[in-house]
Amino acid sequence: MKSLELLAPAKNLECGISAIDHGADAVYIGAPKFGARAAAGNSLEDIEKLCKHAHQFDVRIFVTVNTLLHDDEIPVAVSLIQDLDRIGVDAVLIQDMRLISHLSSLRSALPLCTAKTSHLSLHASTQTDNRTAEKVRMLRDMGFKRVVLARELSINEIRQIHEEVPDVELEVFVHGALCVSYSGICYASEYCFGRSANRGECAQFCRMAFDLKDADGNTIMERKHLLSLKDFAQLNNLEHLADAGAVSFKIEGRLKDVDYVKNVTAAYSEALNALCRKYPDRYRRASMGRCTYTFKPDIHKSFNRDFTTYFANGRQQGLVNLDTPKAVGEQVGTVKEIRRRRDGSIESFNVASTAAFCNGDGLCYYNEKRELIGFRVNRAEGNRLFPLRVGNDLKPGTTLYRNHDQAFITLLSKPSSERKIVVKMTLHVSEHELHLTMTDEHNNRYESLLPYEYQQAQKPQEDNIRKQLTKLGGTPYVCNDITIESDVEAPFIPSSVLAELRRKALLCHTDISPKGEKENAITSKTINTPPLGGDWGGAFPLMTCRYCLRHELGYCTKYSASMPWKEPLTISLSDSEKKEEFRMRFNCAKCQMEIIRQ
Repeated sequence: MKSLELLAPAKNLECGISAIDHGADAVYIGAPKFGARAAAGNSLEDIEKLCKHAHQFDVRIFVTVNTLLHDDEIPVAVSLIQDLDRIGVDAVLIQDMRLISHLSSLRSALPLCTAKTSHLSLHASTQTDNRTAEKVRMLRDMGFKRVVLARELSINEIRQIHEEVPDVELEVFVHGALCVSYSGICYASEYCFGRSANRGECAQFCRMAFDLKDADGNTIMERKHLLSLKDFAQLNNLEHLADAGAVSFKIEGRLKDVDYVKNVTAAYSEALNALCRKYPDRYRRASMGRCTYTFKPDIHKSFNRDFTTYFANGRQQGLVNLDTPKAVGEQVGTVKEIRRRRDGSIESFNVASTAAFCNGDGLCYYNEKRELIGFRVNRAEGNRLFPLRVGNDLKPGTTLYRNHDQAFITLLSKPSSERKIVVKMTLHVSEHELHLTMTDEHNNRYESLLPYEYQQAQKPQEDNIRKQLTKLGGTPYVCNDITIESDVEAPFIPSSVLAELRRKALLCHTDISPKGEKENAITSKTINTPPLGGDWGGAFPLMTCRYCLRHELGYCTKYSASMPWKEPLTISLSDSEKKEEFRMRFNCAKCQMEIIRQ
């Protein structure tokens, strides 16, 4: 049976615990340093606390050490990985392949290579640009247990990689923000702003507004977000991804707040549970414990730039929102009648909608220039809304979107989930011994024994035995299935003895270390990586993208006539005083687009 893992993000301890409590099978979190989100580092103390909370559910903790490193940082990173292994982390994600040779040379010092007690795995970060079976095979041979595949791959391409390299775990992104460039080979942020994406400091060049010109200098578009992809959402493709060979389904968002983590994790957890129920002999969840929620999960209610399945089912249009990189939210109605104050400003307006509005809701709309305008609802009286401030360009008939649902956020700000491991118990009573067996969802058995001198009960004891053994409040367990077997007639067992028997069985479970497999022997290989702060001379590709602007605008040479504009096309940052232009090179043979430094 194949285990399916929902992998959720955590920017801090609170988010990590919330991810676990809302259904994650694994959580990835940033190390104190060297993570691909420099603003999301965490102390070893917090990571250790997260491991302890996670492991009682067989949830695994992965830590990102996935930036390119300066030479003097390599020993520090190796020492950090040793510390992560010591505190119980299950895997580290790395990008810089020089770590492999250093780990290999320090086998005697680094437990992950040799010690039987270690369970730390090596995962190849998506920053290592993993698009082919050849690359995945090479990473396997280097000692990686898992490879995080490029977001751009189709379901069929994932299947082909799995078929060619079946002994490597494949992790795929299923939700969240998309980088327009293949991860790990984007240098735009470093070149333009001195902030390297491969050092966790991306300035989000791709989310900015650009002017597009043709070779004659004619302006084709102004202030459009030509490279800002919509967000990824594979909620409806989980079955196809699992069938293709993926074992881990990753939610992006290590900078996201706790309400996002709760809602999106819960939505995907419910979808994976449904898949496991559909194929009970084929799939099971990788961790234990099932969740009950105080809310209805809905991915549309958390931050998103509208959704796309990207290349999951092949190339398609509609991958970007040219007008804004911001969250637009759900469409909630249209403006009807507007009431104005004496000075002409808008006091309130009615909305034609079936939605329920709340004080504090965040709404937005597009004005005539296709600019996204947002405002806060100060007071809601049914469908009459009193905005805090709103522009006079709001008109009857304007479509409204809600990108901040205050009632939903308030619900998520409170305890919103309970996760419990369902266990079965069997109590065997003999003349001189009590034997309690507890079996969890993964059929792991935990036993406790106590000496017992038989006493015959004066009145029935079964109800009290069941009551005492199922007193599991304050623990992550719940039991509704107890079998009582007795070699003696009507035994009397004091409640204190039953409580001790139960306590010992629970300790047997919580003291079990997370299960890990010994890593393959680490071999010493290197992968060429671009120099940090290197020479930018010549026509250098700052981005290499599977996304293609020509295709997005309807001018792919495979399907239509040539563009009406003379090539090469160039883009420049709309709000930059420098107005440096970047050439767009369309590599149709590889079905790729490159952003070139002129």
